[in-house]
Amino acid sequence: MNETLSLFPLGWQHYLLGGVFIGAGVALLFVYTGLVGGMSTVFSSTWSFVLRQPFFQQPRLTESRVWRLVYALGLVLGAGVWWLLLSDGTPLTTEVPVALLLVGGFLVGYGARLGNGCTSGHGICGLGSLSWPSLLAVLTFMATAFITANLVAWWLA
Repeated sequence: MNETLSLFPLGWQHYLLGGVFIGAGVALLFVYTGLVGGMSTVFSSTWSFVLRQPFFQQPRLTESRVWRLVYALGLVLGAGVWWLLLSDGTPLTTEVPVALLLVGGFLVGYGARLGNGCTSGHGICGLGSLSWPSLLAVLTFMATAFITANLVAWWLA
């Protein structure tokens, strides 16, 4: 048990609370509007404001771009409110080099487009709507993550 708790040096409660808020927010968005709150489409729909290529001008992107942009802005503002009200004001930093962050961001973005949604979109919105393709995607993501984590742990040992 102590080994499991060591994975969460700052406690596990805030992860549970965050999950409840995310699930409730996505559920309320769907119940009240019928809209699916996945985030990977926000990128493409936002580019539809400025890029005239046919991909970015698809009705599914142009008709949803305003609410998706407001949705993303709400996430950014929510993080800002949390930082102002609940944090100690210390900026969060990382030791990961900027180049690796950029490569990782590109790979995640490419994978999200290739997989027709990001891991959290399939996991939260897709599973919540009982989508079989999302279930297969989540199982694939998790299996790949388990294998990768074990390979990296073996390689670093």
